[in-house]
Amino acid sequence: MPNIKSAKKRVKVSARQHDENQVVRSMIKTARRKFFETADEGDKEKCKLLYREFCSVVDKAVKKGTIKKTAADRRKSRATLRLNKLA
Repeated sequence: MPNIKSAKKRVKVSARQHDENQVVRSMIKTARRKFFETADEGDKEKCKLLYREFCSVVDKAVKKGTIKKTAADRRKSRATLRLNKLA
């Protein structure tokens, strides 16, 4: 356990940030899973809507600093490839 006051605060802040990041990561995984499951079924119209939702969630995660911009670009790129395969 930390003895210094600032170190104690960092432990609290770090724990809170970890919990917030876990929520955002969970949202990303859920949106991704919904999109890819719909893509596997072949429903293109629903897939377009879920693609937009997935990209929105990923962009918000970048804005909050949960994931990096390049990671978001990679995830969106892979989703775009899957969406384009349906055509």
